[in-house]
Amino acid sequence: MTEPTTPGQDPTTSPSDERSSAPSVDLTWALSQMSGLLLSRETVDTALELVTTLAATATAGTLGAAVTLVDEHGTRSKAASNSAAEQADTLQYEYDEGPCLTAWRNRELVRVDDTTTDGRWPRWNEAVSRLGVRSVLSAPLLAGGDESIGAMKVYCERPMNYGPQDEHVMRLLASQAAILLANTQSLAAARRLSRQLTDALAGRDAIAQATGVLLAQGARSRQDAFATLAATARQSERSVEDVARALLAAVAARNSGSVTS
Repeated sequence: MTEPTTPGQDPTTSPSDERSSAPSVDLTWALSQMSGLLLSRETVDTALELVTTLAATATAGTLGAAVTLVDEHGTRSKAASNSAAEQADTLQYEYDEGPCLTAWRNRELVRVDDTTTDGRWPRWNEAVSRLGVRSVLSAPLLAGGDESIGAMKVYCERPMNYGPQDEHVMRLLASQAAILLANTQSLAAARRLSRQLTDALAGRDAIAQATGVLLAQGARSRQDAFATLAATARQSERSVEDVARALLAAVAARNSGSVTS
């Protein structure tokens, strides 16, 4: 794959090379921060915030950084280090074009040396240049080798701010971040499923208990008792589970009142 640069520009002669010769933080420390968060099994939002902060501090001259995580349903989870980065990202989603979306979709690193002369995303470049963003570097988050789960990106107010060294830094960060976010995302999905199963079991128990109450009150069968719950749910525009819980709460309140008296 060729290095993604703006047509007509040679990254090896970019004036940014001297400025970008070293990242502003120790990469070993940055990567260990991601590994530590993975071991602590934090939430997706916490992971996104950490990755965004590290991206902002690991590249020289960066105005702001942002990370976008896309799940299998196309739902985006995102974080930004400041309002400028957030606005630049929002414009990409609004126009459905830009270096972040391209990095995610094409699974390749994308560099913009100057938004006022780059011609790949005309609407986004014009809009974001008015925000003061002139150069961008975006790397895909590749999990499992080739599955793109999102992208991380950094923005700068100076043109030609990012060079080959910054590309190397972003690739390293994106590689580790993808592992972190994919695992955190999977953990969050597992927790959601666990909660859903727990809620479903609890709901089933509530309905079974409410059916028993109706049987004790004179319902002819379990089918008739459930039909009563279902009819009440339709009339009140609630779920059967909500109706069952309300019935159990009412019975509990009556029993409590009778014990008190």
